[in-house]
Amino acid sequence: MALVGRSHPGIWVLPKGTPHAGETIEQVALREVQEETGLQVRLIAYIGTISYRFVRDHIRYHKQVRHFLLEAIGGDITLHDHEYDRVGWFSLGEACRLLTYQNEVNILYQAEAILQRWLQQRHRQEGSC
Repeated sequence: MALVGRSHPGIWVLPKGTPHAGETIEQVALREVQEETGLQVRLIAYIGTISYRFVRDHIRYHKQVRHFLLEAIGGDITLHDHEYDRVGWFSLGEACRLLTYQNEVNILYQAEAILQRWLQQRHRQEGSC
């Protein structure tokens, strides 16, 4: 599991970002993960959406983040952009302990279930060749 973080204020989160004009949500996910982690990835499956609200400078925001299960196929975590100063690989258990927000931990548990089904399906397909 690749997480991104900031040393100050000491957070770890899942990569996410803002769409550019004309991008699909899948394109946003692939681009943002590559920018924030330095990894080249391919899409496996949609996991779920997190919605939350926050206030910044007396302005109320509502944000929706769509999460995808992605497979690293190249790149290097040392090549990440400067939005976050830390990027790391973690086991599922470590990632769940490190993540700052519980709603992202919930996404990881959903991702684990999807990953298990995907691996079983892939194994069955390889066995039938």
